[in-house]
This record gives sequence, C-alpha cells and structure tokens, in this order.
Amino acid sequence: PRQSAPMFSRNNFSVWSILKKCIGLELSKITMPIVFNEPLSFLQRISEYMEHTYLVHKACAQAESIERMQAVAAFAVSAVASQWDRTGKPFNPLLGETYELLREDQGFRLVSEQVSHHPPISAFHAEGLAQDFVFHGSIYPKLKFWGKSVEAEPKGTITLELLKHKEAYTWTNPLCCVHNVIVGKLWIEQYGTVEIVNHSTGDKCVLNFKPCGMFGKELHRVEGYIQDKCKKKRCVIYGKWTECMWSVDPQVYESHRKNDRKGAEETDVAENEDADDMPEVQETVAVIPGSTLLWRVASRPPNSTEMYNFTNFAIGLNELEPGMEGVLAPTDCRLRPDIRAMEMGDMDEASKQKERLEEKQRAARKERAKDNEEWSTRWFELGVNPFTGSQDWLYTGGYFDRKYTDSPDIY
Repeated sequence: PRQSAPMFSRNNFSVWSILKKCIGLELSKITMPIVFNEPLSFLQRISEYMEHTYLVHKACAQAESIERMQAVAAFAVSAVASQWDRTGKPFNPLLGETYELLREDQGFRLVSEQVSHHPPISAFHAEGLAQDFVFHGSIYPKLKFWGKSVEAEPKGTITLELLKHKEAYTWTNPLCCVHNVIVGKLWIEQYGTVEIVNHSTGDKCVLNFKPCGMFGKELHRVEGYIQDKCKKKRCVIYGKWTECMWSVDPQVYESHRKNDRKGAEETDVAENEDADDMPEVQETVAVIPGSTLLWRVASRPPNSTEMYNFTNFAIGLNELEPGMEGVLAPTDCRLRPDIRAMEMGDMDEASKQKERLEEKQRAARKERAKDNEEWSTRWFELGVNPFTGSQDWLYTGGYFDRKYTDSPDIY
C-alpha cells in the first residue's frame, strides 16, 4: 500500500489556548488546527464500518435467526474496532463531498455523501455485490468538550438488511470519548448501550459497552445477550471491542460468573482521583469454556503507530489508483487537496488548502442565501426509515451510473 509521510508530534501546540474557549460547547462549529487531524475525511472514517464485511456474508449464510443475530452483533462491534487509538480527528467533510469504495474482494460497494453542514450529517449506503445485503445510515457526530476529554456521540440509526432472509436490523453506535486532550497520552474509550433489533423476528441483542471504571478492569469490555421475541435469553455475548467477541450459553455463563465471584479477592486500593490516564490493566478476554468465537480483530500493520494508528483497511482508503481519477465523482474525498497535502507531509500547504476550501464553502453559502436557494443533495434524500419510523437519509440510487455532470464544484 501507498506510504504516507509519518505523522509529527502534537506536543508543541498550545492546545489549551484553543480549547479553553470551548468548554461545554458543540465543537462542530470550531475550526481546529490541522495538527489534530488524521489525513482522512469523516466520510472515509465511516466507511471503516465495512472492514469486517465477511461477518455480514456470514450472517446471510446462517439458517437460524439467533445465529444471524450473533454475526450481526459481531459486525456491529467490529465496526467500531478501528477507533482504538485513532486519536486524530478526521477532516470535516465539505457539503456535497462524496466517497465511494468498491471492494470486489469483500463483495460490496459503498457511496457516502455529506448531506448537511450545520448540523454536520454524513449519509452512507453500501450494498452486497451479490445482492445479498444493504447497509445504510446517516451519522451526525455530536462532539462535546469536558475539560480533559472530548465526547463524541454518533447520533443516527444504522440499518442492515439481509435481503434473502427479508430481515432488517437497526442499531445506534456507542459513545466515544477521547481522554487527555490537553496533556498526557490520548486514549479512547467507548461506552453506552447498543440495542440491535431484528424487525422481522422480534429478536433483540443488547450490548453494554462498559466505561473503564475505577481500576480499569472494565476497559474496552462489551457484554450483552440475545433474546427472542418472548424475551427468553438465548445466548450471552462478551469480549472487548478492541479484540474479540465470544458467544456462550446463558446457563454456562451464569455458573461461571458465580464461581468467579467466589474466587475474587477484594483487594482493591483507591486510585489517584485526578488522573484521566489510561488504566495499565491490559488483560485479555478470559474465555469461558464452551464459548464460540464470533469475531477477532485483524492485526494492524507494523508501522501503524507512525501512520496515525491506521489499520490496513484505513491505509488504503485514500489510494488513488491509476485511471481512477477519470472514473471518480469530482466530489470524492480522494481528490481533496488539503487531505492529500497532509498525507504527503506538507502541513503548511494542507493548512492553506483547508482554509481555502472552508472559505470557498462559506462564499457559496452566502451566494445561495442571496438568491434564496436551498442546497440540494445529490445521492440521498431526507425520508423516513421504514423500520424505525424515524427521519433518515435514504440513497436515491444511480451513483454508479457515473453521470456526474451536475456535481457541485467544492474543491
């Protein structure tokens, strides 16, 4: 894969001077200096949900709905695994920016579009090349700054349709928190409850992403269960979103928990209350005998730490293969000059370009206001999610017909 220039240290920036103006505010309206970024657009970041698409194919192949739910739950957890240690902020997409990803090896194609600027909303739509699934949603990342940490809430519903089984699953991603934004080592945790509903069968999976807790024992842990429509627990799911997920029979799980509690010695000591530091505990998942492995994370490339902690999948997202330029929509992130300059290690050029693009976007907005023109989205329209009844951005089709004559000029 293509090599981007290694990242540089953020230590010499007075982050505080920028951030102290923002305590408690919505961060989407604040222009952050480029040193906080990673050289990808948020549209590319959400396409990383697709890294473990094999789990969706696996779900399609299962005859039993509980087995399908296990694979879907593993996919939902795997979709956030690439966030681990990704402390760089993706670039805010410009209004009208698009991204496409065509992966024949993984059997899918995806298109996404920035459909709104305030609030920032990114819509995406992926489909299996074998017409076996559709995966879509729109994400409105709400960022809040809490003094030591930044919390991101990815508002928006995600829908997975398994076409052969005529099933639709919906869920919302967990909250993500970046700690130590001012001083110390940045680290990430995800927490909150994720509920996956199978709208056709009434099966439900409840996943609890645990906050790391006082002693870090819970760091990255995910625990939950699948129940059928009669609310009977059919299996327990456990693991870490950074590592692996397992499934086990509920009875086995409970008896294991009882024995565990008997053996646990209560020898915890109080900790430094002020520290926002990452716990040292890096236990791996204790596997309960009789468990089935649902998913295991792929290892990252050896130079990942110099490359913004990218996964192998992320490293390829900005790749411009020969001949691609003639095919891509002119609004594709790969053609965005500030991201490209940053990737090449030219920070001054990247900052200049980022400012120019934001200025161009503001000027276009003023022009539209003068003529009372509404921005019209190109590949998605605002509608209603048929399964949840809530507002959603739905793909209108036609992107891959490659007719881009009326694309907006955003770069």
